[in-house]
Amino acid sequence: MTIDIVLAGARGHGRWHLDNIHRLQNKGIVRLAGLCELTPLTPDEIPDGLGTPEQSADFGALLDSTGARIAVICTPIPTHTDLALTAAARGVHLLLEKPPAPSYAEFRRMADGVAAAGVVCQIGFQSLGSHAVPAIRRLLADGAIGEVGGVGGAGAWARAEAYFRRAPWAGRRRLNGVDVIDGALTNPFAHAVATALALAGATRAEDVAGIETELAHANAIESDDTSCVRVTTTDGLPIVVAATLCAVDPDDPYVVVHGDRGRITYWYKQDRVLLQRAGHGPEEFEYGCTDLLENLVEHLTDGTGLLVPPADTEAFMRVVEAIRVAPDPVQLGQDTWRLLEDEDRRAVPGIDGLVAAAADTLALYSELGAPWALTTVHPKEVST
Repeated sequence: MTIDIVLAGARGHGRWHLDNIHRLQNKGIVRLAGLCELTPLTPDEIPDGLGTPEQSADFGALLDSTGARIAVICTPIPTHTDLALTAAARGVHLLLEKPPAPSYAEFRRMADGVAAAGVVCQIGFQSLGSHAVPAIRRLLADGAIGEVGGVGGAGAWARAEAYFRRAPWAGRRRLNGVDVIDGALTNPFAHAVATALALAGATRAEDVAGIETELAHANAIESDDTSCVRVTTTDGLPIVVAATLCAVDPDDPYVVVHGDRGRITYWYKQDRVLLQRAGHGPEEFEYGCTDLLENLVEHLTDGTGLLVPPADTEAFMRVVEAIRVAPDPVQLGQDTWRLLEDEDRRAVPGIDGLVAAAADTLALYSELGAPWALTTVHPKEVST
């Protein structure tokens, strides 16, 4: 059975989805029926073999005319909820790119509306499709590293200044009075936050007791490019994720689970796991990964369990909300960063080590001695 798909947002990161739909179309399980873009794609932008999908800037009309059963939404963050509800009203199932919404209220409006419409929604946290995640959960359940004391996450990437000019909403907290919340933890390192929460067993809103944020930026942007967050679960478990887009030496992001007899490190871009425990030599494992769109198709055709339903991203959205209501990020002084002219980017000396130390010690930047860090505490009772 072949399922017709409409892709909303086919440029930028949407190109990845276009290529993935092409892969699945070659397997005979989906067909690209339509493309929704404000400016239609040229023939050169559509991979060979995808045919000539219908194109329109009107998402609802395109869903109506194509009769698509699934919509993939990879559009600017503030548009996610309205587009998701447009699809849901037509009985169209969804793969919704992360972050699912710019605020907890918008997330609830989306999730509740989708549920009321009786359609299925998969949130695009591809790291949670990795077979490493259930493997780590089995190790933890078996007591491989003893009692878990916390979970850390580290992301140290570099982005040129052009990255923050790629779209009007890039690097913005708000645009024209509408929440965007395009920060390091909420967008490029959203996977690190969501995966750390998942491995801590804290995915629902009620699993979160409190949130502390430290937000800063070296680039000339409104949002954060260097930030960290500590989530405390209702069981008292600390989860600290630290991130920067101003690394001196960029590296692959990872999540680390700390136990009293060892640790498990998961490089989620590589599906690679390192197990270190008392009385054993280090053990390394590599895993496969289930594509989230393919999982959604299988869920609809044969009842396979959905990997990332909206309910499993509630705690992540609590973090997004805490960042949304936090004071504007601290502007780092010119003495704290340097311009790498050959790479057209700003780097913060020492931030690579701070990011790693935060994940290792479960401490915030301020607790590690960063003089520019400003902590904002968000108790569980924060308005959502």
